[in-house]
Amino acid sequence: MDTQARGGVLPSLIRDVLDRAGAGWDAIDGLAVSIGPGSFTGLRIGLSLAKGIAFAGDLPIAAVPTLEALAWAAEPTPGDVVWAVLDARMREVYAASFERTATGLERRTPDEALPPAALAARLDASAIVVGDAVAAYPDLATGGAHALSFETHHPRGGIVARLGAAILAAGGAADVGTLEPAYVRASQAELARRS
Repeated sequence: MDTQARGGVLPSLIRDVLDRAGAGWDAIDGLAVSIGPGSFTGLRIGLSLAKGIAFAGDLPIAAVPTLEALAWAAEPTPGDVVWAVLDARMREVYAASFERTATGLERRTPDEALPPAALAARLDASAIVVGDAVAAYPDLATGGAHALSFETHHPRGGIVARLGAAILAAGGAADVGTLEPAYVRASQAELARRS
């Protein structure tokens, strides 16, 4: 099933989750959405649905950086440096580095799109690398960095929900009207239009 077809079933999946929890739409008091970087179409579909629910229910919404949520999936302990890395296609990866402190994850780099070789040169043996890019670009793990399997360490909704709840509790709700995906780079269509 392609991304657009999956987008059509998202509302019924949400209803199924609420039904299994024995809750209704009125039980929702806030939303968290993974904001990117990631698939251009997937981000637009997910964010559009979340914004629609937030607008219709007059609910606050938290924008959770995708790479930060992925870094938490590595289950780092204090002192660990985690690189969250997703395959951006077109011979690039989306990457960001975080350090686990006693109080949480501290961002070390901004989200960026770069060639895998450029990222590999920045990885040292003490780094933990998490994300699907390692399978696509095995050279990311050749410098001794500890690569985690994407099958066991992947983005999880529970992490996005926890991070979103913390954002909302701190008063960091996003403006539903202006909230947009964090693409990090231009799409192929945008690049073609520019040239």
